Amino acid sequence: MTTRESVPAGVVEVARAGALTTMQDLGRPGHAHLGVPRSGALDETAHRLANRMLGNPADAATLETTLDGCALRPRSPAHVVVTGAPCPVTIDGRPAPWGTPLRLPAGALLDVGPASYGVRTYIGFAGGVDAAPVLGSRATDLLSGLGPAPLANGDLLPLGTPHTPARRPAVPDVARWHAPPRELVLPTVPGPRDDWFTEAALHTLTDAVYRVTPDGNRIGLRLDGPALERARTGELPSEGMALGAVQVRPDGRPVVFLADHPVTGGYPVIGVVPEEFLPAAAQAVPGTPVRFTAAAGRRP
Repeated sequence: MTTRESVPAGVVEVARAGALTTMQDLGRPGHAHLGVPRSGALDETAHRLANRMLGNPADAATLETTLDGCALRPRSPAHVVVTGAPCPVTIDGRPAPWGTPLRLPAGALLDVGPASYGVRTYIGFAGGVDAAPVLGSRATDLLSGLGPAPLANGDLLPLGTPHTPARRPAVPDVARWHAPPRELVLPTVPGPRDDWFTEAALHTLTDAVYRVTPDGNRIGLRLDGPALERARTGELPSEGMALGAVQVRPDGRPVVFLADHPVTGGYPVIGVVPEEFLPAAAQAVPGTPVRFTAAAGRRP
């Protein structure tokens, strides 16, 4: 049984929005037939951990920063935790621990600095960050424009009312952190359009080393490396695209689709990376080497 604290929900002011900070939860699965991507936290593991450490449900909204963090000032006391890519954290200029639940006094400035390694840092508040749900989710979707806009300086973010379980579950006091990858290995299920590529291209996909390029985003991880040669000319009619699809651009280079990916596309998909391997892709910095392997135990 869960009870609610009697204190009112709080408000957080955005003092520094950062390059790209968005509100994220578990997204909008099940709406692809309406043209709506799933969206949601790219590093779902870090998002879930932040909520677990605060006693929130897994679908409570967190803030996802990109590379340079953000700064926030609560107008009433709040509990917060920072997970995902490790980074310097300060409260009113004093160092504070990353990966540990913290109490923020009213008016204190929480500064979440640039990622020391990795790309995306997650900031969770007890009660979650609040906004009007769209199709059941508070997630910012950069492709469709659904959900709250990316944060801007001066924004006021309402917080949900913290939940106080009658018996608080055992949660870690410090985040168990899996480092962003120095080499990203992506197990891949062949198809559905692997027959559009030569045998040499299929071998190249699993033998070559690709590298993450700087122009990736929440839509997809763009890679540079050997071109994958087609066995067929022409273009496909537009067809459905799955999360983790490895779509091959006209120049022969692959793109791994992430949470804000388009739900349809006309370039052939040579394989699909199962969802459980995608959080690591969310933290791969530009220049990270990438290898594709056959997904063990997966049928084409």
